[in-house]
Amino acid sequence: MKLRTLTLGLLSASALAFAAQAESITIATVNNGDMVRMQKLTDDFTKANPDIQLNWVTLEENVLRERVTTDIATKGGQYDVMTIGTYEVPIWAKQSWLLPLDKLGDDYDAKDIIPAIAGGLSVDGKLYAAPFYGESSFVMYRKDLIEKAGLKMPDAPTWDFIKEAADKMTDRANGVNGVCLRGKAGWGENMAFLTAMSNSFGARWFDENWKPQFDQPEWKKTLQFYVDMMKADGPEGASSNGFNENLALFQQGKCGMWIDATVAASFVSDPKNSTVADKVGYALAPDNGLGKRGNWLWAWSLAIPAGTQKADAAQKFVSWATSKHYAELVASKEGWANVPPGTRSSLYANAEYQKAAPFAKMTLDSINAADPTHPTVKPVPYVGVQFVAIPEFQGLGTTVGQLFSAALAGQSSVDDALKQAQDAATATMTEGGYIK
Repeated sequence: MKLRTLTLGLLSASALAFAAQAESITIATVNNGDMVRMQKLTDDFTKANPDIQLNWVTLEENVLRERVTTDIATKGGQYDVMTIGTYEVPIWAKQSWLLPLDKLGDDYDAKDIIPAIAGGLSVDGKLYAAPFYGESSFVMYRKDLIEKAGLKMPDAPTWDFIKEAADKMTDRANGVNGVCLRGKAGWGENMAFLTAMSNSFGARWFDENWKPQFDQPEWKKTLQFYVDMMKADGPEGASSNGFNENLALFQQGKCGMWIDATVAASFVSDPKNSTVADKVGYALAPDNGLGKRGNWLWAWSLAIPAGTQKADAAQKFVSWATSKHYAELVASKEGWANVPPGTRSSLYANAEYQKAAPFAKMTLDSINAADPTHPTVKPVPYVGVQFVAIPEFQGLGTTVGQLFSAALAGQSSVDDALKQAQDAATATMTEGGYIK
């Protein structure tokens, strides 16, 4: 009995010693489907790295942005890995807030990352965030409803066609909205959609001298078209709907069309979760014949704040979550169609993926169609397709998003929303020293 007690005591001591040695890293991430799936698969990582424990902080998109921005700007040190986007990376890297990802391992193959995606996550040739998934935006539509409406969806539709199709597909008696679009306020919610849309209408946030442009006719056309179409053909309460809310509506068969992130394709075509999985078609984001389509370019990426004390463990996790191995892991558990899209060229050359993902080519075409260095019809002094890559945009974009969401909800007119947006932007740019 004494021997058994001694043995148990030694085992307990070794377990305690291991627990003391195990390094715990905290990962802040967004509550999107691909990230939720990643958390379920992390046994694969912890088996290979038993000395690293993972703590998760999973947040809604707007809340995540607020928390990680506050933490990194104040050097709070709450997180060792942050899920951030293409907007933050170049700004934060230049502030020396992020560590360069130079220890991802010999077999990581960073050159396999799609150039358009890698470019947005690099500064001076160094990668500062690894893309978990990349995306543009496109039209997802119900093939059965477009056929019933007597129409044929072009591969590259115009906004006029989208409006015509929305009018004909709207069937209030059967709970079908012709179109579902983001209305929830936020620089990365409704303003991601509306800024990309405005590019195709010839609008821009600022002219070459940083003067705000919300008082110009192109923005009036953009916002009026959006509000009118959503009031006629959109869902009730649309001003509260972001990506996840519209995804649920589409999966439940309540949207004829949904123009949103290409990453949504694997979810709307998944028969386990979507009642319309076998009825979905895809097309490029709409245009107005001005040379720019209304699609964006984004990557949800994993980055490591410069203040972490656990950089090596954090890089091991980032490497695992964004590797070719992880893609194969998802394929083995969930099927190739559910592999995080838009990051690696090798995925789009994979015959199994092409066969499993009918949206693969349209996704890659959409990503390649976006040009963050020349996002608008008229010249601008900024880069970014659905955002303006300056630090002030996060606050200003959310303010404008609130004004435009209120116009959609009928709480103000389009003209009033644009005037207030112009005033807010002018004040922000004057305070920031961009204009006098």
